[in-house]
Amino acid sequence: MSSSPSSRPTSETRLSLSHITAQNETNLLGTVHGGVIMTLVDSVAGVVAARHSGGPAVTASMDEMVFLVPVRVGDVVHFSGQVNWTGRSSMEVGVRITADRWDSVGPQVHVASAYLVFVAVDADGQPREVPQVVPQTDEERRRMREAEIRRTHRLARRAAIIASREETAREEAAREEAAREQAERAGTEEAALQENTR
Repeated sequence: MSSSPSSRPTSETRLSLSHITAQNETNLLGTVHGGVIMTLVDSVAGVVAARHSGGPAVTASMDEMVFLVPVRVGDVVHFSGQVNWTGRSSMEVGVRITADRWDSVGPQVHVASAYLVFVAVDADGQPREVPQVVPQTDEERRRMREAEIRRTHRLARRAAIIASREETAREEAAREEAAREQAERAGTEEAALQENTR
């Protein structure tokens, strides 16, 4: 693992990849499996995260991926990835996916955009610090602001889910306690009834 600087510009680790889709990647509708596209997205984002962090990085989550149009056999699919935001050990990598036909000249069509969170890890699989990303253009600064919004939403969603699970656990515990008390009362009443009938 190479030593990393304390910061890196967004442009330094940007990556583009093109892939010609094939017949064996299609689903029953004759279009390319979403999972094929997602695998390539994860691969591109993983390289970007590893380059930025100067070593291994693992996928923590795919925050969002919306397919806008289907990809067909013979489409040339283009993946462009870059680091949008960095935390202490985590990074958001954005990947934009476009496509055009292999046998004709025409405008690229925006297929999807995806946002993935990676965590840089050391040789023991423990999180390690990453260089802070330095946006240099208005577009990069916009992407960083939007990444921070997504992070805020992720944290709020996680907190709400944890609170919901804790509430469910409290409700279940209260029901169990009520059932136990009811069983104890029933047992006491039964014992009293038996005593009175002797």
